[in-house]
Amino acid sequence: MSAPHARTASPFRQPKAVWAVAFACVISFMGIGLVDPILPALADSLHATPSQVSLLFSSYLIVTAVAMLFVGWFSSRFGAKRTLVVGLSVIVVFAALAGTTDSIDGIVGFRAGWGLGNALFIATSLAVIVASASGGFGGAIILYETALGLGIAVGPLLGGELGAVSWRGPFFGVAALMAIALVATLAFVPDLPRPERVTSPLAPLRALRHRGLLTMGVMALLYNWGFFTMLGYAPYPMELSAHRLGLVFTGWGLLVAAFSVLFAPRLQARYGTAPVLYTNLLGLGVVMAVIAAGVATPTVVIVAVIVSGAFIGINNTLTTQAVMLVSPVERPVASSAYGFLRFIGGGLAPYVAGKLADATDLSVPFYLGAATFLLAIPVLASGHRLLRAAESGSAEGEPVLPSFTPVGNPAAGSAAPVVVAVGAHDRAAAIVDAAAQLARDTGSPLEVVHVEQTAVVEEQAVDTAELGRGRAAVVAHLDRLAAQGITATGQILTSVGDHAAAGRALARHAAEVRARAVAVGHSPRGPLAQFADGSFTTALTRSADCTVVLVDTERAPRRLSEAALAELRTGAA
Repeated sequence: MSAPHARTASPFRQPKAVWAVAFACVISFMGIGLVDPILPALADSLHATPSQVSLLFSSYLIVTAVAMLFVGWFSSRFGAKRTLVVGLSVIVVFAALAGTTDSIDGIVGFRAGWGLGNALFIATSLAVIVASASGGFGGAIILYETALGLGIAVGPLLGGELGAVSWRGPFFGVAALMAIALVATLAFVPDLPRPERVTSPLAPLRALRHRGLLTMGVMALLYNWGFFTMLGYAPYPMELSAHRLGLVFTGWGLLVAAFSVLFAPRLQARYGTAPVLYTNLLGLGVVMAVIAAGVATPTVVIVAVIVSGAFIGINNTLTTQAVMLVSPVERPVASSAYGFLRFIGGGLAPYVAGKLADATDLSVPFYLGAATFLLAIPVLASGHRLLRAAESGSAEGEPVLPSFTPVGNPAAGSAAPVVVAVGAHDRAAAIVDAAAQLARDTGSPLEVVHVEQTAVVEEQAVDTAELGRGRAAVVAHLDRLAAQGITATGQILTSVGDHAAAGRALARHAAEVRARAVAVGHSPRGPLAQFADGSFTTALTRSADCTVVLVDTERAPRRLSEAALAELRTGAA
């Protein structure tokens, strides 16, 4: 018999404000691969060398890197909506200007302005979606990941189609689409509360004094050096039209999106962050060396570039999670400091690659890129102890792995409780009430555990704790239960990125309090995500010593086991 399907809140049923920002996110992520298909056409039309054209990446990324140091201060000082509006306005203006100029120097300069707008936008877009989304934190992240995947995959395709008409097409296309997003943001996004404390513009630089953050940042710099060498120079030896280049980089983008969202979390849960990164960086080094050795054979370059999308997708996700794990500072500050280093690497690489290609031949920049991928491995290894300690929860300083914060009065007596885990979504109260009925039936006290996730998507990290919802949500549950005469206590479980680690942490907590059972409800992420390998529910079920049940107000509790998880996955598929 197939598993019953619970009615869950769709992550795509969102307020207009969320759709406005999500649409802008798609267009912003398009910019990653939008210009790749037109690089050879730009060089031919403007009589520029590949090294001159590569400055489109350098100016854009170096300005983005420097701006990352200040966008946290700007956003905390002027508010998220104003930051979004300014960022979108700057992108519209400079993208349009880039399309009107007749010189490569003009495009390079206008791309620098575009980079400033992009930094302002990406620093606040995820936070605005999380703050405005209905259906909870999980639904917001699904929407953001969807925008990420669409943008990365569609950007090269759109760039190739517009570039086949004129090299100016992608610039004007971005300006027009971002103008629509700007109008929608002005019309639908409300003013959001500003943080109580203004972030210092020097905070990201001060954060780099911490060894763990600096080590991971340098590793990301080396990784992005190789990545943007490939992105900036691989189109030339392919010898394809703008349209066909667009198709190649669309295949690359699909792999980036799929492996970033679907495969990276599962690999991390099974093997750990550092081992996956070691293997991944080695794989990237091999792929880059293949491009260098086969630079005279377009087919070799095309296949290698597409395959690299899988490694890049994994690396983008896990590198950011490694930064968040070892960083002892606030996560938005850590994200800004990390963004500064990674974008500096990405910005310098095309410039140096151009100089090397002009002085030697086109294979040399790719060999250097392969070397930077491989050099990132010993840099990561120098921080291996810190990363391993963070993953095991034994790192010094503020804990960054799953941790519990009590809310309300401690439990009286020693009776084995029923523990219920819920997130911030519109069915949380119903799940708690269903667990309360189970506790009442077994004569057990109830413990409500509110699970807060720090989202890690690409270089962005948003901490739900900063949104101030967790404690208020637990207090609301406890007050409602008290009014019904139900004894209950509360906890906040804070976790970074890795859903499986949070599930295992809850299993350990349940053992410590000698829980009678742990209850979970249906996730707004849907059954495929909830019951997949590497998910919170699956890790909890496999690690818990006590019974784990799936509760629903309309059905009897269902005991979870390996067989039940398999049936639920099959039924969902």
